[in-house]
Amino acid sequence: MKVTVERAQLLKSLGHVHRVVERRNTIPILGNVLVRAENARLSLRATDLDLEVTETLAAETATAGATTVPAHMFYDIVRKLPDGSQIVLESDGERAVLAIRAGRSKFTLQTLPESDFPDLAAGDMTHAFGVPAKDIKSLIDRTQFAISTEETRYYLNGIYLHAGGTAKQPSLRAVATDGHRLAQVDLPQPAGAAEMPGVIVPRKTVGEVQRLIEDNDSEIRIELSQGKIRFTLGQVVLTSKLIDGTFPDYGRVIPQNNDKELIVDKADFAAAVDRVSTISSERGTI
Repeated sequence: MKVTVERAQLLKSLGHVHRVVERRNTIPILGNVLVRAENARLSLRATDLDLEVTETLAAETATAGATTVPAHMFYDIVRKLPDGSQIVLESDGERAVLAIRAGRSKFTLQTLPESDFPDLAAGDMTHAFGVPAKDIKSLIDRTQFAISTEETRYYLNGIYLHAGGTAKQPSLRAVATDGHRLAQVDLPQPAGAAEMPGVIVPRKTVGEVQRLIEDNDSEIRIELSQGKIRFTLGQVVLTSKLIDGTFPDYGRVIPQNNDKELIVDKADFAAAVDRVSTISSERGTI
């Protein structure tokens, strides 16, 4: 494999995929990123067996091929290369190394075979629909805080995404709770989401999707099945396993038929809460 790519593009793509890789891995291949060059494109893929991110970028491909290299080391090397430089990646299958060259700098990284790299993206998705990126970002921002971090109740460690609303006003609904607080957000139901199964999207996946949204005017394509969910944001594809569990019947804890209503100014209320929260403690007891 021999490919030339612009440093800024490679750094940006590595920034997206390397976050998935855990710093400590008992399985060596999971510490690597898969690098594949073909048809004037360079693709990067990383996974932790539960979550996988793939990004494709333009490149000058002299020789097609694929290999895997340590993800965090690769990212740190590219990050420290000069701005505007052209980076040449060249692998030697016989020596199991990848050479990284830019100007007078040259690095050599040990590689592992591409055939050992797991493929999480395999399998068909039963439902697909598109949602504006700004709506997904708003949905996550308004529910993420309520996701539980208690591992014993694993079914609360994510956002419950499902079809909600009424027949007249169907919605795409997201719900999160940690047993003490609950957040529910509805979006207008996109075409293709009406028959979707209710799925629990893991906390790590939710965080990665939020960080990947860089253009609020774009659209995110969501595909899902009973076991997996896939988000496509431009040239980035994020595939994740879903939490295998049953989300509780949250509707039973939401007060109904409320006859008291208080209307306050949003800015004044936020400022008041911010002031009093200075001396509050989330774990405090009386």
